[in-house]
Amino acid sequence: MSTMPTIHITDLKDPALEPYARLTERQLQSRLHPEEGVFICESIKVIRVALEHGMQPVSFLCEEKFLECVNVLMSECGSDVPVYTAPREVLKGLTGYELSRGVLCAMRRPVLPNVDEVTADARRVAVLDSVVNSENTGAIFRAAAALGIDAVLLTRTCCDPLNRRACRVSMGTVFQLPWTFLDHYMQLKACGFQTVAMALTDRSVSIDDPSLHGIDRMAIILGTEGDGLSDSVLRQCDHVARIPMQRGVDSLNVAAAAAVAFYELTR
Repeated sequence: MSTMPTIHITDLKDPALEPYARLTERQLQSRLHPEEGVFICESIKVIRVALEHGMQPVSFLCEEKFLECVNVLMSECGSDVPVYTAPREVLKGLTGYELSRGVLCAMRRPVLPNVDEVTADARRVAVLDSVVNSENTGAIFRAAAALGIDAVLLTRTCCDPLNRRACRVSMGTVFQLPWTFLDHYMQLKACGFQTVAMALTDRSVSIDDPSLHGIDRMAIILGTEGDGLSDSVLRQCDHVARIPMQRGVDSLNVAAAAAVAFYELTR
């Protein structure tokens, strides 16, 4: 395998560095031309998981002391892409990036499967409805992977799971779990799922209620931070469940609630 030369940079004006230095998350997605979209992956561990699961690198940007690690990564995956490097002081000029992890990789956005493909063999799926915080999104993916969820579906109003922070917080599980976007809840019914909304309502049952544990194929619905699930969504769901609380606390952060729900409802 030929090796791309390491490109030492002294500033961030090179057009090849736009994904790292100047493009917003929305611009990175290239919504008008999805085939041109990229995302930014951060840290050696997360980048390795992404490469192991078929993500295609475009380039690397790293501190000089991480060059050897990047060369090992490229050798492992058989990749041959530009590696841009600079002293830490230069890389501090990257607006919005904390470079404590030392390595960034621009990768091609994958073509997402459809809902039928993602759920074909799934018995438990998580559905994120308007979850907009990238750290919550990443944490939910990590909990889903760890606790037996087979796939994740997201409404179009959710944070992009390939957001740099979401990828990092997920510890790369966004590349391990099948996921895609959901356009309407009827798709779940068509795929044979019963829906369980996580919400505090008059008709909610405790999460350990026996009626929930007899469900063969279940979609666990989690709502947006703060407001939770809308009344219109709740009316479409087959069941509503709650996590029992103590000391007058009414609810958990959505990522924490997701972990509790996943653990109980996959048993």
